[in-house]
Amino acid sequence: MAERRSAAGEGLARLSEWADGHLGLLRNLSAGLAAAGLLVLARSVRMTTKFTNALDIPTEFIEKNVKLRGKIHHVTEKGLQVEHIPISIPIITSIQRKWQSKGLLLVRLAGVELAPSGTVWLQKEVKPSQMVWFQLLGREDLALECRVLVNKGRFLSVCLNEEILRQGLGRTARIEGLHHHSRLYWKLHKRLLQAELKALKKHKGIWQEESFSERVRDRVSNNKCVRTLKQFVNWLRSYI
Repeated sequence: MAERRSAAGEGLARLSEWADGHLGLLRNLSAGLAAAGLLVLARSVRMTTKFTNALDIPTEFIEKNVKLRGKIHHVTEKGLQVEHIPISIPIITSIQRKWQSKGLLLVRLAGVELAPSGTVWLQKEVKPSQMVWFQLLGREDLALECRVLVNKGRFLSVCLNEEILRQGLGRTARIEGLHHHSRLYWKLHKRLLQAELKALKKHKGIWQEESFSERVRDRVSNNKCVRTLKQFVNWLRSYI
């Protein structure tokens, strides 16, 4: 028993000597752990911050194309008015709620030139307070250019940007905010073009209207009376 106590005392003594000899190392290690803790805390605060203004979103979030969660409140001609729903961490979130302001983010469907019928379709299809994920692609003044995903069941989500084009309710446009030569730009742009092509082949939406007008124009130009009238006008011009 006495030998065990002696061995334990000797071990503590050696540990104490080692700590005294490496005091600087221990201080640096403690400082490093504290800095790492503060960094994690700062990151947590940023991820749990509720953004109510597009200008409040860190540039880093947009450059890294971060996905944010939100709730749609209104669909307007300018875009979707979305309430940002940040990640919830019990202690941090409860503190932040005391000073967070209220407001909605203006989210536009990136890469889509929305037709008036597209706005009407969104107002009918998108339910009030529907949860969405919006991927940050760019920012222009107070508007966010985003890829918007809507949950359709537990394992299925629909990209509104692509669905609008698939229904023939808009045209593809340049994706503002992304570099024109980036891999992500062409990946998303390709998917938008494929969605638009499906509507074009099926003559849906605006493509149905254009194909109908083209058919009317062809029928008028091929009408016998119209052709006879054109011939008479040409003959008359030759004698004037």
